[in-house]
Amino acid sequence: QVHLVESGGGLVQPGGSLRLSCAASGMAFSINVMGWYRQAPGKQRELVARIRVSGDTLYADSVKGRFTISRDNAKNTVYLQMNSLKPEDTAVYYCNRFPFNTDYWGQGTQVTVSS
Repeated sequence: QVHLVESGGGLVQPGGSLRLSCAASGMAFSINVMGWYRQAPGKQRELVARIRVSGDTLYADSVKGRFTISRDNAKNTVYLQMNSLKPEDTAVYYCNRFPFNTDYWGQGTQVTVSS
C-alpha cells in the first residue's frame, strides 16, 4: 500500500519561505515522476510542479521563479522549496505521482500565507 506523508507547512508572512517534504513508501519511488499539487478553499486541486526521474522539472506559471521542486531517491522523498510566498499560495499542499493516482492522496500539509 502506498503512503505519502507531507510535512513542513505552516503559517508564514507574505514574502516568507517554507520547505515542504513528502516521504513515500510502498511504491517504486525512484522510477516515478513525482508532483506537488495544491488545493485552495473553493478551488480545484492543481499541479504546482513535477519532477522527472532525470531531474527535469516543470512548474505552474503562478509559481515559476519562486518554487523549486527536488527529490532524493535514496530517501524516497520529494521536496518543495517555496520562496517569496504570496497570500494566493494559501492552500493544502499534496504530493503524488504525476499523473496523479487517486488512491495515493495523503492528508496534505496546510500552508497559510498571511500577515
